[in-house]
Amino acid sequence: MNHSKQNPKLRSIVLFNRYSLLIHAALSMLLCFTIEAISRHSISKAAYFVGQHTLAFAYNSFIIFASLSLVYLIRRRAFARILISGFWLFLGTINGCILSNRVTPFGYTDLKCISDLLAMRNTSYFTTSEAILVVCVVAVFLAFCLYMFVKGPKFQGEYRKILTPCMVGLCLLMLPVTTHAAQNSNILASYFSNIAQGYENYGFVYGFSTSVVDRGMSKPKDYSKETVAAAQEYSKKETTTNPDRPNIITVLLESFIDPTEVKYLNFSQDPIPNFRKLTENYTAGYLTVPVVGAGTANTEFEILTGMSMQYFGTGEYPYKTILKQTDCESIASNLSKLGYGTHVVHNNGGNFYSRANAFSMMGFDTFTSKELMDIREYTPLGSWPTDDILIDETIKAMDATEGQPDFVYTITVQGHGDYPTEKTLAAPEIKVSGALDEAANNQWEYYVNMLHEVDKFIGKLTDELAKRNENTIVVFFGDHLPSLGLEEQDLVSGNTFLTKYATWNNFGLAKQDADLAAYELLASATDALGIHEGTIFTYEQQALTQGARGSESYLEGLNHLQYDLLYGDRYAYNGSNPYPASDLIMGVEDTAIVNIWPSSVLGYATISGKNFTRWSKVYVNGEKITTDYINSSRLRINLEDLENGDTIVVNQMGSSNTVFRSTPEYIYSDPYADSTENAVLE
Repeated sequence: MNHSKQNPKLRSIVLFNRYSLLIHAALSMLLCFTIEAISRHSISKAAYFVGQHTLAFAYNSFIIFASLSLVYLIRRRAFARILISGFWLFLGTINGCILSNRVTPFGYTDLKCISDLLAMRNTSYFTTSEAILVVCVVAVFLAFCLYMFVKGPKFQGEYRKILTPCMVGLCLLMLPVTTHAAQNSNILASYFSNIAQGYENYGFVYGFSTSVVDRGMSKPKDYSKETVAAAQEYSKKETTTNPDRPNIITVLLESFIDPTEVKYLNFSQDPIPNFRKLTENYTAGYLTVPVVGAGTANTEFEILTGMSMQYFGTGEYPYKTILKQTDCESIASNLSKLGYGTHVVHNNGGNFYSRANAFSMMGFDTFTSKELMDIREYTPLGSWPTDDILIDETIKAMDATEGQPDFVYTITVQGHGDYPTEKTLAAPEIKVSGALDEAANNQWEYYVNMLHEVDKFIGKLTDELAKRNENTIVVFFGDHLPSLGLEEQDLVSGNTFLTKYATWNNFGLAKQDADLAAYELLASATDALGIHEGTIFTYEQQALTQGARGSESYLEGLNHLQYDLLYGDRYAYNGSNPYPASDLIMGVEDTAIVNIWPSSVLGYATISGKNFTRWSKVYVNGEKITTDYINSSRLRINLEDLENGDTIVVNQMGSSNTVFRSTPEYIYSDPYADSTENAVLE
């Protein structure tokens, strides 16, 4: 009897099995199209991608098809098919959500930043309701998958134990072959100079997959001791000639641009008069940065190491990858050899982007993060601390190393997104017009007024430094464009990878304007100061002097040097390690407990001391207890948590319960203990 004719359900299963490869191909294309629609927030834009980049779309579909081929290895194929399809849709949905709040798409390295994302509760990268929705959807999907695994249909046909795995293996092995062929025929690109543009042109599935497999740096084809030696031979040979070494302050200006270069915007007055004055009177220029709209840490990495991000994998964050494993020569370690004290000051979390670890790997002496600051003022949205506090903190870092020149790397945060679409500023100092609609204009007005406040910070910082009887140079730079949807045609420069830098000094340094890459900025600045130190920086100084920057041979040498230092055999160091990681100290001021005052009437104890912050937490006998911050010299705890003879410590806490700094131990002596005991005896 032919049961397939009698049972429609069984007949459909037989037909599905017979044409499963064709159905998988159609499903792969449907999934790919759906993912692109989610990522681009538009069905029409997804259709445009299919029409304009048909072969790239086909390749993205093939990646999904290859993953779906895994279902043939098990009998619960419906379950596996749903699980794999759900996985791709989940990744695409994450990308769509991320692109709603930033320019850079979702990559593998973002998974290493999950702890950072969860710590950013003061931004709209995600809301509580969105987080709950995601958790609920994932839970329902997993429950459905569990049901399909237990109750779903099983493949009833013949399972070919040799042929089927071989066919699946062949399908998977075709991936690198087709990838190489597509890259050679320019259907795909092997490197994205613009990650957002790369995902847009070549598809999310390929872009994300590239970020998974293409990590770190590829070994240059002719990498050897000789090629490294050749690059070193090219490097500037002059020794550091400046005996009166000035302080060097480098300031990252978060999302800072010259807003007057946005073609369609109008302003009631110049938003950045202090920065503009610097560009007119001191060395300044355009700065080519490696990221757009987000990814501060990668611009920072280029600035501090002189290394280029173009040689790393798609979406890579070296702070989260290679600097977790190895130390790294930097401007800090170079200047330390000359007797400089080296410091970082930042009014955001010390663990964000794994900075505390990265700065140790780069050889810095100290890092004052927000956990070590008595922050009291925030932006109008309450999202970020204002930057004025960085002035005093920068001065404190310089004063911490008496008798030494200082290198201070100061990182601002006030210009950071998100920028509200609603009217937030009742009486903005800078009125802005010209944006596409009211919502966009509100965003620009908020951003520009925050930028104006940052510009005031620039003026105040240089004024304070001018009062010191010390030769000092300051290098200000923007790390990337704000996440406000700017495109090339919107900008006077015509390039979304360009920001600006400007300098200031108080000892008559000649103005020498130049457009630079971020990784060349401090090589140029130190060269002008007569400071010639470091494997990478002296190499770049020579190229800048000879006008060879950007040449093929220059970039090839740079590639060899940074591969050698980070991933290679360190031929440049002759097998030694002259730049080991430092014992980074968090903050430059000691914290201490002076006294503890109990109040049995009020039910709490007041801890007096110095340099407490909102991130100060009291530990009693090694256990963290509830702590109320009062001010920089007062904390409050519940009296019931305290007993005579307890050991008390106040810790400055970072995210993930990291202890950044601790007070000396304080043994609590209850002033009422003796009288209480006597009363009991009587």
